Amino acid sequence: MSILIQDISKHYGSQKALDKVAFEIIPGEIIGLLGPNGAGKSTLMKIITCFIPPTSGDVVVYGKSIHEQPLEIKKIIGYLPEQNPLYPEMYVTEYLEFVAGLHKIQNQKKRIAEIIDLTGLGLEKHKKIGALSKGYRQRVGLGQALIHDPKVLILDEPTSGLDPNQLSDIRSLIANAGKEKTVILSTHIMQEVEAMCKRVVIIDQGKIVTDRPIEQLQNSGGHRIIRVEFSVPVIAQLLEQIDGVERIIPTEKPHIFQLVSKKNVDIRSHVFRFAVQHNIEVLSMQIITEKLEDLFRSLTK
Repeated sequence: MSILIQDISKHYGSQKALDKVAFEIIPGEIIGLLGPNGAGKSTLMKIITCFIPPTSGDVVVYGKSIHEQPLEIKKIIGYLPEQNPLYPEMYVTEYLEFVAGLHKIQNQKKRIAEIIDLTGLGLEKHKKIGALSKGYRQRVGLGQALIHDPKVLILDEPTSGLDPNQLSDIRSLIANAGKEKTVILSTHIMQEVEAMCKRVVIIDQGKIVTDRPIEQLQNSGGHRIIRVEFSVPVIAQLLEQIDGVERIIPTEKPHIFQLVSKKNVDIRSHVFRFAVQHNIEVLSMQIITEKLEDLFRSLTK
């Protein structure tokens, strides 16, 4: 077990930012930590990284307690907070040298060159951080989080301000890091979670409202949506008579429909039987997964 979160609570006066949050993370797992603004995500990440103490509970990171060995934990965690803490007057290489020195990294020049190559900062390495775009500043922040080759990577809104090309690069970087490291990724961009995470933990008002593999979460309602394209237009009322169909979602085209199944019913064979009975060809059929964004809304509303 790489991270064990045990009944973590955090109070600010009478306000409960976290209320007995508990879950485990295994090595090599990329976790999507989601929740609305003020749900407690950033507070939890700050507790795991030993930036702030909890009111009660404990976090054990690779066998080390945040109460007993906070400095040892900081050595094995790479952290990119939402407000990227950079020194704008420093040059990119100079800043990475500074961070490498804090971690007492051996052969600093080699490691800095590796990080610059890994984060795509080669063309910007001789610039001052204050002269960089927001996207490149995020890359510098990722560089400082990765420079000491941590076992755990905690990223709070890491893709904020990136253009589509940069998004693809950083997404690949995080996914590759997740092959060897434990990654906690907090973001409001649901597509990022769907692309990179195998498991989702959703927090609302300081409590966990769900903790499940993303595929299981997307099918949590038990209702499947099947998109069917027929060779000819079909009357919607006929499709409603297919066994297991709960409702029909028409599209702009009269020969294409989305069929919502009843709970835990696979209607695909019934659709083919319907097509044979009515002498209609099925040109295509595909399962449409529920959008994580819609599930997020339903769980945190």
